[in-house]
Amino acid sequence: MKYAILTHGGAASPHAHSDGCVKAAESARGVLERGGDALAAALAATVMLEDDVRFNAGTGSNLRFDGKTIEMDASVMTSDARFGAVACIQHVKNPILVAAKVAETPHLLLVGDGATLFARAHAFPEYDPITDKAREKYARAMAELRGEGDGDYAADAAPWQSINWKKLWNFGDPSPYQDTVGAVVRDSQGRFAATASTGGTVYMLKGRVGDSPLMGCGVYAGPAGAVAATGVGEEIVRRFLAKTVYDWLEEGIPAARAAQRGIAKFPEIVDVGLLVASRDGQAIASNRNMASALLVG
Repeated sequence: MKYAILTHGGAASPHAHSDGCVKAAESARGVLERGGDALAAALAATVMLEDDVRFNAGTGSNLRFDGKTIEMDASVMTSDARFGAVACIQHVKNPILVAAKVAETPHLLLVGDGATLFARAHAFPEYDPITDKAREKYARAMAELRGEGDGDYAADAAPWQSINWKKLWNFGDPSPYQDTVGAVVRDSQGRFAATASTGGTVYMLKGRVGDSPLMGCGVYAGPAGAVAATGVGEEIVRRFLAKTVYDWLEEGIPAARAAQRGIAKFPEIVDVGLLVASRDGQAIASNRNMASALLVG
């Protein structure tokens, strides 16, 4: 069986950033060539994407409403039903590696302080993922919320402009573009793995969790294939997107058609993207520009 490696930098991420996705895919290919399995390859790819400051995952994750808090989500799933995830984890460099450690425990998902303490117990060091780009993105997003922006975040700001978000403030201090990275790998033995990692949306209250760490929403994998989703987390969760697309693969629907059917479940205003691999095909689909890469061999 041919291997397949698919990576993405998030729905609406610029095509110009696809070089980062290519490098991540090449890293995964190196793992496969050295005898690693689909899971090891998918983790290697995702670590590279988390370390690329252009993407909203790991280093470079979005700041939450208070302008100084970063809470990250990540998950991994394999075709033999292993799953691990973290949500609202702070002060780690690579949330996907912590999620992989969770998959080795009886638990599926660890959140907040518990996830961060779990990371420390497994020797993941303290790390500050905030970047100047994240601070600049935050400033622009808050300007949009005040009605002073340039329109880049108009769609994301709209739901918050219609409510008194200050009354919902849940950070310790008084009071301000979603995207995700992910990978799907099929190895030559027919094993599958899917990953997702994100810093969340631009507009987030403390404790907000999207689709990325939720089984069947941001990722799903099984004997028929693997799926990774990206886009507006709440909308992806409502449609149980990754599992829905996977079920189509189980029914024998080709990967490309399943991916397009998944995208078609969303209104045009909602950003969404998919990586899909089956036993005999693979596809990348999005209703927006999306940095991505595909390697087959």
